[in-house]
Amino acid sequence: MTQPLRIGIAGLGTVGTGVVKIVRQKANLLAARAGRPIQIVAVSARSRNKDRGVSLGGYGWEDDPVALATREDVDVFVELMGGADGPAKAATEAALAAGKDVVTANKAMLAIHGQDLAERAETAGHVIRFEAAVAGGIPVVKALTEGLAGNEVTRVMGVMNGTCNYILTRMEEAGLPYEDVFEEARQLGYLEADPNLDVGGIDAGHKLALLAAIAYGTQVNFDAVELEGIQQISIEDIRTAANMGFRIKLLGVAQMTGRGLEQRMSPCLVPADSPLGQLQGGTNMVVLEGDAVGQIVLRGAGAGEGPTASAVMSDVIEIARGTRLTTFGQPAHGLEIARPARASAPAPYYLRMRLIDKPGAMAKVATVLGDAGISIDRMRQTRHDDTTAPVVIVTHKTARDALDSALRYLPGTGVVQGEAVAIRIEDV
Repeated sequence: MTQPLRIGIAGLGTVGTGVVKIVRQKANLLAARAGRPIQIVAVSARSRNKDRGVSLGGYGWEDDPVALATREDVDVFVELMGGADGPAKAATEAALAAGKDVVTANKAMLAIHGQDLAERAETAGHVIRFEAAVAGGIPVVKALTEGLAGNEVTRVMGVMNGTCNYILTRMEEAGLPYEDVFEEARQLGYLEADPNLDVGGIDAGHKLALLAAIAYGTQVNFDAVELEGIQQISIEDIRTAANMGFRIKLLGVAQMTGRGLEQRMSPCLVPADSPLGQLQGGTNMVVLEGDAVGQIVLRGAGAGEGPTASAVMSDVIEIARGTRLTTFGQPAHGLEIARPARASAPAPYYLRMRLIDKPGAMAKVATVLGDAGISIDRMRQTRHDDTTAPVVIVTHKTARDALDSALRYLPGTGVVQGEAVAIRIEDV
């Protein structure tokens, strides 16, 4: 009889419980597809007695995930605890040292320590698989490492945080301000314990850094990702964008340029009739562009018990089949350190500012933009009050450096109240 693949699961939250359910409920299907039985031998979590809605009977229990990772009867250590450091990192390192393969959904750990962990694994002849760490149930890691391996990737782009997409689409649909929808998302349990991981773009930035490393054969470098969250997006921005034929998305973009590797996660205006513009609710979408294949679009659930557990099991099954791939699609020791680059391709920008109501105010703003080499495509003023006027400007294509220079000089005009909001209009 073919020997079963024996797994140990550390972390029995939503995803870990989902993995247990799949293994228990679909044992025959998994065995048929993997070519051998897949068996859970032991688990580890913070609480042993918590009711998780699934039986843990017959599994060994370890209070310490490191002890689970080093058990002799575990072939694959499945890390679903989360966190860049702490128990997750310690247990993963222990598993590799003990001769185990690792499957993880931990984007933060890999975005920060991925290079070191990949080198450890590959030096020891083991694998780290992480399909579940990026875009939930969407098989984007496999698409890049396998399906598109014959392509030179020209751009990776996507909406990779369902919570942010929910907030932005809910603002548009219900006509509600950001603060109200943020609170609604919190009450629904959509936000991380630290909400800034979601709305600040950090969670999505981790995912982008991992995809960029695979796409361009570089060492993962989360510190080089330009991050801007959605906290400054107002309901006026949502409405104005819609009137112009756009929607606002927290969009990740990675591309290799002559200056280096550009990685940015920021709000962007995208055409409302584009695939990204039509993406609603908590769904994720990743767009991959290659020189041979052109553009492909992957869409699906970016989080949740079923989709993420499905991604975990896809990696487990690949290991059971005997598939041995390097962590980032190329040998870790050969990955280059990419030179970080800011957005270099010119693009039009949406600018929102509040001008003090006095003669010549708009002329002063136009002068600052003109001095930076930025021309105005169109302008709109709305809801004038006694002292100030909200103004929206859409520029012609300009470099981000030129725009930043203009934004630095605007406060010195004495006619701009508060801080101007600038949003790139992305060509998708």
